[in-house]
Amino acid sequence: MSLIGKKIEDFKVQAYHNGSFKEITAADTKGQWSVFFFYPADFTFVCPTELGDLADHYESFKEIGCEIYSVSTDTHFVHKAWADASETIAKINYPMLADPTGTLARLFEVMIEEEGLALRGTFIVNPEGEIKAYEVHDLGIGRNTEELLRKVQAAQFVAEHGDQVCPAKWTPGAETLSPSLDLVGKL
Repeated sequence: MSLIGKKIEDFKVQAYHNGSFKEITAADTKGQWSVFFFYPADFTFVCPTELGDLADHYESFKEIGCEIYSVSTDTHFVHKAWADASETIAKINYPMLADPTGTLARLFEVMIEEEGLALRGTFIVNPEGEIKAYEVHDLGIGRNTEELLRKVQAAQFVAEHGDQVCPAKWTPGAETLSPSLDLVGKL
């Protein structure tokens, strides 16, 4: 069953964010676009390349009103230790959510029960708390932040312009489509 349109359930987790520990709840995510970016574990191999890529593009997400929440089944203490140990992770300015009980991973259906880890799941959530787009990768397949940013921009455009849709490779300012009988078989 698809998760598109699913409302994010209430949650409360600890996070490591800008050198401090803080609590993040579902209510904190309402009223803004959000990306929940699940990864298997801290102190691993593909994960820091992805999180570093997100950090490099974080300002672009903030400019369009979107918050990034990285999530692993590690604790907030482990997130801090990783930031202290790694230059790549130290540059992260978005909240790193701790999910040691797997609550969030189960809510988003990316938990690998027998390993206690999350798959690489990326979820775009609208300001009303509904999943608008997602993809899930196996553990060895890294993601592309530039494509994620494009998808958030497309989701925002469609939310604002309900009569238009974004074709493949659409970027802001490019031509969109207005679905109609006239387009059937013409594209």
